[in-house]
Amino acid sequence: MSNNTNSEHHSGTSRRTFLHSSGAVVGAGLTKGALFPQDDARESLGSGRARGDEELGVALIGCGGRGTGAAGQALSTSGPVKLLAMADAFSDRLEGSLNTLMKNHPEQVDVPEDRRFTGFDGYKQAIETPGVDVVILTTPPGFRPMHVEYAIEQDKHVFMEKPVAVDGAGIRKVLAAAEVAKNKGLKVGVGLQRHHDPKYQDTVGRLQAGELGDILLYRCYWNSGGVWVRGRKDGQSEMEYQMRNWYYFNWLCGDHIVEQHIHNIDVCNWIHGGAPVQAQGQGGRLVRTGLDHGEIFDHHMVEFTYADGSKMLSQCRHQPSTWSSVSEHVHGTKGTANVSGGRMEFTDGSSWRFRGENKNPYQVEHDVLFAAIREGKEHNEMDYGASSTMTSILGRYATYSGKPVTYEEALNSEVELKPDEYAWSGNPPTLPDEEGRYPIARPGSTKPY
Repeated sequence: MSNNTNSEHHSGTSRRTFLHSSGAVVGAGLTKGALFPQDDARESLGSGRARGDEELGVALIGCGGRGTGAAGQALSTSGPVKLLAMADAFSDRLEGSLNTLMKNHPEQVDVPEDRRFTGFDGYKQAIETPGVDVVILTTPPGFRPMHVEYAIEQDKHVFMEKPVAVDGAGIRKVLAAAEVAKNKGLKVGVGLQRHHDPKYQDTVGRLQAGELGDILLYRCYWNSGGVWVRGRKDGQSEMEYQMRNWYYFNWLCGDHIVEQHIHNIDVCNWIHGGAPVQAQGQGGRLVRTGLDHGEIFDHHMVEFTYADGSKMLSQCRHQPSTWSSVSEHVHGTKGTANVSGGRMEFTDGSSWRFRGENKNPYQVEHDVLFAAIREGKEHNEMDYGASSTMTSILGRYATYSGKPVTYEEALNSEVELKPDEYAWSGNPPTLPDEEGRYPIARPGSTKPY
């Protein structure tokens, strides 16, 4: 639609497995540094030339709370930055975001009415706006693959929120776009902000250096009471209802194991140096079972297996009044670590705790991205963003099917979650029955990949 319509030995084998499973898409040449990159001082060429103290123009695609926050963080980086264009499916969300940003950054927001784009195609117009150098992609994740593909095609630097896709087909598209971005020297950040948190950086570095000895087991959690519900309103089409209530539909969200729990899964992959090769698990709906809870599960428990045989036990839950934890833990031959807490306890009775300076990782990830743009340094987080997203999708495939699923099977799945057309008159891929209930995966009989 158009404007104004609506420790080294552990990482080697798992890394090779990831490269093997994705090699047909992205080609050879990826290394551990590409999967989990640190700052790189190499100079970039082409579209990624150093911009120095030039003003950088920004377009915001997706104007919800996370998008508004990300835009504010981009405007808070060092050097001249200006917001020039905005796009969202809904005008009320765009205007609310614009008002907040104008209040907080009055000198840096220049988005007149003719640079405010709504509807499904608004992202193209925002990206194409003259003067835009950096695109912030913060829509529901189902749109991420086509949005990042278009932004890279238009030679724009990108910040995109996690997760980067909701199915294997989307991951393949993101990996292909990553290669194009690298060839053009474009800088791309992904919103897995723990990679820019000093506490995590220090703790992960120590674990990778072998301070806990051989790592035997990873555990990670995102257990909480759940998120918002936006009920159906009179006169809403099915497409608008699902877009407004996007968290509960897999073509938009990917289920909460993908949308939220990716953060914790990503930390375990980061420590290990690559993705698991297989998963099996269970899940379902026990508490959040209403008509307004769409098609997603309210709990997932997954056992991931890395190529060296080590395991990651993953648990996420949306059930009020239950044990809450958002954390990652490691068990090694020399002790245990609470990674999220920045603590290690050793079998000899000693301990370590992170005592460095805490910084806001949401701001730091933008500081690093914009510094790379200004200095012409290589910066591309798409590979590990895709790898950790794919691991989360693998977990969903395992819980929905109730069967072991390999990373390769999941990545190469031909199942693509998308509507028949991106239009308000189009049909979403999942539709309710006469009672308003959506089909729910049934482990043992559902084939989700």
